[in-house]
Amino acid sequence: MSTFVIYAIGFLILLAGLIYGATLLGVATQWIVVGALVLLGLGIAMGVGKTRTKDVHTE
Repeated sequence: MSTFVIYAIGFLILLAGLIYGATLLGVATQWIVVGALVLLGLGIAMGVGKTRTKDVHTE
């Protein structure tokens, strides 16, 4: 399993917990969806940045 997949699974579990907590707090569904989409985009960007292999420049 690649490092990115492991990172993505962990982030999705975190996101699910935050969504569940927001639901229990009575946050409006539209704001839960907005927050989840923002965090999902941020998580993907961070995951790619942390797991991407560095480019090797050959001259």
